[in-house]
Amino acid sequence: MGIISVAVRIATLTFLLGGIWGVASLLSAKESLPAAGIAPEKVADYVHAVLEADRTIYTTQIVDRMQEAGIVAATEHWEQDKTLLLPAQFLQHSGRLAAESERGIRYRLIGFSPIYQRNAPATEFERRALDTLRRQSDRPVTGIVASGKKHYFQAIYADRAVSSACVACHNSHPLSPKQDFKLNDVMGGIAITIPLE
Repeated sequence: MGIISVAVRIATLTFLLGGIWGVASLLSAKESLPAAGIAPEKVADYVHAVLEADRTIYTTQIVDRMQEAGIVAATEHWEQDKTLLLPAQFLQHSGRLAAESERGIRYRLIGFSPIYQRNAPATEFERRALDTLRRQSDRPVTGIVASGKKHYFQAIYADRAVSSACVACHNSHPLSPKQDFKLNDVMGGIAITIPLE
C-alpha cells in the first residue's frame, strides 16, 4: 500500500470518525431535546458546516500542501495515477458512503456548468436553486421535495472554488463547458437531502 493510498484512507477515516462522533453526540443528547426534535434547516446547516470544514481542510492542508511541496498531485484519475483525490471527488465519494449507510441523508455536488452530466441539477428545484445562488450566494436555498411517496427536506448551499486545484481542474478539463473560473467563484452548489419521517 503506497503513501498516497494510506493518506487517502487516513483522510477518509478521519472524516468518517468525525461524522460518527457527531451523530453519537446527537443521539446521546436526544433525551434533553424538545419533543419536536431539531428543525431540518438546522440539521442541514450542521451537516454543511462539517462538510465545508472537512473539504477545506483536505483541500488546503493536504492537496495544496502536497502539491506545493512536489510530493504528490491530486488528479481526476487518482486510483490509476496513484495520486490524491481532487477536492470535489473527496466530497462525492464521502457522499456515496453516507448514502450507503441507509440513514437516508444524502449530499452531492451540483454545478452550473458541470464537467460530467451526473453533476448537473437533477430536478427543477435544484435548477431553480442554482439560479438563485447565482444571484445571491450567502444563504442556502431550501424546500420540501418528494420522491415517490416520501418527502425530503433539501438545502442547497453555494459551492465556491476554495483552492487553485478547483480552478485549475475546471479551467483545463477538455469536457468543461466553462474554463474561466477564478478563486472564490461560486461553481455550483452542495445539495443536502434529509428524509422527513
